[in-house]
Amino acid sequence: MLEINNDWGWVFLIAFGIALVAQLFYYIFVFSKLAFYKVPKPETNHAFPPVSVIISARNEYRNLEENLPILLSQDYPEYEVIVVNDCSWDDSQKLLEYYQENHPRLKICKLIEQEKYPTGKKFALTIGIKAALYENLFFTDADCRPNSPHWLKAMQTSFLANHNTQIVLGYSPQKKYKGFLNLFIRYETVLTAMGYLSAALLKKPFMGVGRNLAYTKSLFFKQKGFAAHQHIICGDDDLFVNQAATSSNVAIQIHPDAFMVTEPKRKFSDWFNQKTRHIHAGKYYKTKDKLFLGAYYFTLLVFYAMLAPLYFFGVNPIIIGITYAFRLLVQLIVFYMVLKKLKSMSLIWFIPILDLLYLVYIWIFGIRGLFVRNRKIW
Repeated sequence: MLEINNDWGWVFLIAFGIALVAQLFYYIFVFSKLAFYKVPKPETNHAFPPVSVIISARNEYRNLEENLPILLSQDYPEYEVIVVNDCSWDDSQKLLEYYQENHPRLKICKLIEQEKYPTGKKFALTIGIKAALYENLFFTDADCRPNSPHWLKAMQTSFLANHNTQIVLGYSPQKKYKGFLNLFIRYETVLTAMGYLSAALLKKPFMGVGRNLAYTKSLFFKQKGFAAHQHIICGDDDLFVNQAATSSNVAIQIHPDAFMVTEPKRKFSDWFNQKTRHIHAGKYYKTKDKLFLGAYYFTLLVFYAMLAPLYFFGVNPIIIGITYAFRLLVQLIVFYMVLKKLKSMSLIWFIPILDLLYLVYIWIFGIRGLFVRNRKIW
């Protein structure tokens, strides 16, 4: 059934086989950690210690108006919400002061723009952390809202479950809208989460997302804050976790009560700029983490790129089809379990096409991130 008479045909076949094995390895031994992870129910009877929630916001009047009241009404014994108003020129400050009149747990840190000394999000977060009264710090963005009034309790139980835990990685799904851009954004969010959550379960954590992230104040200062990557505009979340995470100090929390729902970008240009900034940070990860991610993306590229050449060099199309179908079946099984946990089952029907588009996306943005210097501080 294999009638390959050209040496290049065998080269392509061997490359295809290696890529297939690597892809199956990732799904069966890496991503399956999340797929078959049993999500514990958050405890509600603990003596919960006071905590600090920190948000840095620049010109986020509308998002603060919609989401801040939900954060200020969490079912939690004692906590503070610190909003760092980072040089906003809209009416954010007036809105924050209005909320503060009725919510004493709201604390405002106002930063003033200095043309010669632009600040950026890392500086704003550092100010918020220094203003925090409590040890456990919870981070999110102004365009995010908790999925339940028990967000803080759910995230905090991950600290309480193990005294070694210093970082808790949460999940932040994108709000669902009509349209293909939103479909792809939701898929990319799930796949990103599948990577960093599975790695954390394997005791090899490498990143987290600042939309739903928690760590201790003492860890932040032990790592000297963002000093190691202060010169890099992006990466207040993933680069800090990449720097500070160990095999024993990270926990995950993916109970639906702990979800932090994010308002997605609605325009392609806005999303394009956002992802360029995010992926730009990836080149500063530790070498082992870049290899972990790069091997998956590279073998995914090889797998798809070899399909047509194998047919051209005489491989029976039935064999090619069976091989593709087998990998897809394994992928769908793992994705079904993950999507069920992450409450994103509507994506399952689009996996084959989204998988191909994700390959194009990751290589375009990955290459762009290597060469484009993003100077935007937000």
